[in-house]
Amino acid sequence: MNDRAVSGKRFWALTGPALVAGVAYLDPGNVATNLTAGYTHGYLLLWVLILANLVAWLVQYLAAKLGLATGKSLSAAMGSRLRTKTGRFLYWAQAQVVAIATDLAEVIGGAIALNLLFHIPLFIGCVVTAAIATGLIYYQASGRAHMFEIIIIGLIAITAVGFALSMFYAKPDSAFDLPLATASATNPVTLALGIIGATIMPHAVYVHSALSSDRLSVTKGKGLIGVIRADVTIAMAIAGAVNVSLLVIGAKLGPNGFAQDFISATFETLSHSGIWLGAAFGLALFASSLASTSVGTLTGDVILGGVKLSKPLPIFVRQLITLVPALIVLASPISPTNLLVISQVFISFGIPFALFPLVRLTANKLLMGKFANTRFTSVLGYSIVSALSALNIWAIVSPLFA
Repeated sequence: MNDRAVSGKRFWALTGPALVAGVAYLDPGNVATNLTAGYTHGYLLLWVLILANLVAWLVQYLAAKLGLATGKSLSAAMGSRLRTKTGRFLYWAQAQVVAIATDLAEVIGGAIALNLLFHIPLFIGCVVTAAIATGLIYYQASGRAHMFEIIIIGLIAITAVGFALSMFYAKPDSAFDLPLATASATNPVTLALGIIGATIMPHAVYVHSALSSDRLSVTKGKGLIGVIRADVTIAMAIAGAVNVSLLVIGAKLGPNGFAQDFISATFETLSHSGIWLGAAFGLALFASSLASTSVGTLTGDVILGGVKLSKPLPIFVRQLITLVPALIVLASPISPTNLLVISQVFISFGIPFALFPLVRLTANKLLMGKFANTRFTSVLGYSIVSALSALNIWAIVSPLFA
């Protein structure tokens, strides 16, 4: 296949995996971390957000290349290289824990949205969100993968439009007083970790490589590299714009004071400016939750199937594994928004376990052939993972010197 063959209808037929995987960059965890960053530090952490999106572009590009060149997901490629069952189990366990933490945040995000829009209790909202997401996954598993992608992309569109409207129309209202927090603003290093965890999400690597292998590995034309780059660029441009808009919303409303729960405070402030504006924000949050929960559950299949430990668990069982912890943490005194931020910080610790293997595999010329990384790409990839690992270590040890 040459470059001309990958054009027109063929081009659009091959794109899509990056948009579906890109749901990871538009989930409720992103909403919480970016709003919190804007409220507590204004535009100070905007550079972290932009840098994280640039890094995410490279990560998703490498994930797509791996799927294209090998016809395998990252977890499947690792499963074939880990010789012992213990090694495969340990690799699966760390990936699955991070995936559960991701799903937990997404289910809680849906519950928050339903509570804001319809005053549904958080407990019931979690159940409703999980039930709808489970239905979407059963729909995808019934052989309607392409229509599932269209539904996810539609939810992404609702998310993007809702948050964009919120950014353009958000303005402080002196007649409305946000509840002041008794604690000081979140530590910027911790918040930076949350932004990174919410943006460079490990489960997006697993699911993107799997979707690319399903869609692209049927042909080896070098022109497909251009398709991958375009697909990833479109997805990351949308995700980057939405995430920046969330931070801008927080920065614009932040002067009113530090709120106890930034998502609720944003909804209330926007609703005070216009009920439709608050509804647009709440609907966008719910759409992001449904899309990300559905894709997150799909990731669990990809991880477990890749390492070949056992047959995938039934869909409803996997959702219960996520739902029970979500209900437990919601019973804690921590605000839902802070729970989301904490989950994103936790997710950041799983990044190196996905990125180190990804860079190493895509640098392997015997495995990747003409799709292997250039020396510059490999050095850049290793440098990024090393820097992220160092930041994780600093986050652990820095409290000891406080």
